[in-house]
Amino acid sequence: LPKKIPVFPLSNFIFFPNTSAPLNIFEPRYIQMIDDSMKSNRYIGMIQPKKTGNLKKPDLHKIGCIGKITSFNETDDGRYLIVLNGICRYETIGEVNSTKLYRECEVNFKNFSNDLIEQKEQIKFSDLKQIFNDLKKLFEQQGYQINWKDLEKQSVEQTINTLSMASPFTLEEKQILLETENLVDRKNKLEEILITYTNFSFTNKTIQ
Repeated sequence: LPKKIPVFPLSNFIFFPNTSAPLNIFEPRYIQMIDDSMKSNRYIGMIQPKKTGNLKKPDLHKIGCIGKITSFNETDDGRYLIVLNGICRYETIGEVNSTKLYRECEVNFKNFSNDLIEQKEQIKFSDLKQIFNDLKKLFEQQGYQINWKDLEKQSVEQTINTLSMASPFTLEEKQILLETENLVDRKNKLEEILITYTNFSFTNKTIQ
């Protein structure tokens, strides 16, 4: 993987390895970024901006996820519709000074090499039963719809990562899930976060 990557600081979106996401690209700086990426290795780093720093150039979280463009289409009005597949998390070492419209960073993948190999951790779908039950209740309360049958066709790793990405948690909670050391830790943290939501819901109903 490259040591220098273009980064896409996208608010309200946290990207995980072994997931895929459709993106609608229309800003000139990100059109340039996609053009350059398509000419080289098709890699883009997704990262969550912080609420600090310059409005046009906010500070970035340290940990993001690199993805590879696997589908590219251009619309009649000049937008790019791409699909990005999550490959591996990375740690930002520093930002690169550049004349390009978009931002570039030096990154390191060494702490997340497990993302690149098939997970050998012993988690079965039966271990996710409580997560499924709690999430179904939470999604129903918030009006979300999930195709659970499609989820169960994925690997356990894909399922945990997809749920971590799609769940109606706060950005801070999703960033915590992204930064967990391994899949077991992510599953456990997912359960912890869900408990706070289900307890809050129960408390509200009790008060009413």
